[in-house]
Amino acid sequence: MGTFVPSSKDIDRKWFVLDANGETLGRLATKAASVLSGKLNPQYVPYMDMGDHVIVINAEKVRLTGLKSQTKLYRRYTGFPGGLREESFTRLLSRKPEKILEEAIKGMLPKTKLGRSMGSKLKVYRGDKHPHAAQQPVAMDVA
Repeated sequence: MGTFVPSSKDIDRKWFVLDANGETLGRLATKAASVLSGKLNPQYVPYMDMGDHVIVINAEKVRLTGLKSQTKLYRRYTGFPGGLREESFTRLLSRKPEKILEEAIKGMLPKTKLGRSMGSKLKVYRGDKHPHAAQQPVAMDVA
């Protein structure tokens, strides 16, 4: 038997739907990150993007455990002196719930060009509707 080395022609990307309704943020993010990176694919190699597409719906219904919903802060820097901006979890959840899930999932991917290409296959939506019905996504359970 020889060694199997996958090429870009061998990749068959699937589409999965994760429902964030009542799910814990970290557990949902690790499941999505492992699917995006391709670690569930039997042909996984660390130097290629073997991952599948992930659609996350009901982003506004994600939850945190403990007191994190009152104490968690999201920070960003504008690039100007004194430009550090902070926003609480509850305010960001009411304003942009998609941003919370995107940051959590993309933070678990590699910080390279390969990680950015993995992150581009992530789609997060506020409600339970998404425009990717033509791709025939398969519902995936977080647990």
